[in-house]
Amino acid sequence: MSVKEKILKQLAENPVIIYMKGVPSAPECGFSAKAVGILNETKIPYAYVNVLQSPFIREKLPSISRWPTFPQLFVKGELVGGADIVEAMHKDGSLLPLLQIAVQPAAGAEPSQTITHSEVEALILAEYPGATIGIEGVGCDLSISVVSEAFAGQTMIKQHQGVMATLSEPLANGRLHAVTLKTHTPAEWAAQQPAANPGLLQIQL
Repeated sequence: MSVKEKILKQLAENPVIIYMKGVPSAPECGFSAKAVGILNETKIPYAYVNVLQSPFIREKLPSISRWPTFPQLFVKGELVGGADIVEAMHKDGSLLPLLQIAVQPAAGAEPSQTITHSEVEALILAEYPGATIGIEGVGCDLSISVVSEAFAGQTMIKQHQGVMATLSEPLANGRLHAVTLKTHTPAEWAAQQPAANPGLLQIQL
């Protein structure tokens, strides 16, 4: 892999990356110290390359970015600028939204959307075909009841672990935050239901 290919790979794989002198915990020039200090304030995760330890990248990057000095901050593969530009954007409030948008996809394909009832049902049915599923609530806090033959002979904790495992992806990426779960076998569910039309006498002819 050529130096140029290595740089382009770094830019493609890291939504926020700074090429600097030194490392964030020990910058080796004032401009790098200023830039990483601002990045640290934003609390947004970022990658870094110490160009003092990577002389080939230090030589090649300016011809790719068309920026002669370091540090160089890139967001989604595009050069933002050096320390002065980073500082100016931080002061005018434009830096943080730029960084937040850049790192959002890492949290999930649809980070801004909450999961729908039909999606939850599909995830559970994939593991528990034939189950009867009831879902209440809106947004990311749902109350879910699942009735399945598969629960027969399982402890309640095993039943809950099985259902929660089907929802691990939306829980991990933030589309689903909280779940109240109830699980039943069909027999248990039937035993809990009130008799139909209480107080009415049904006469069979």
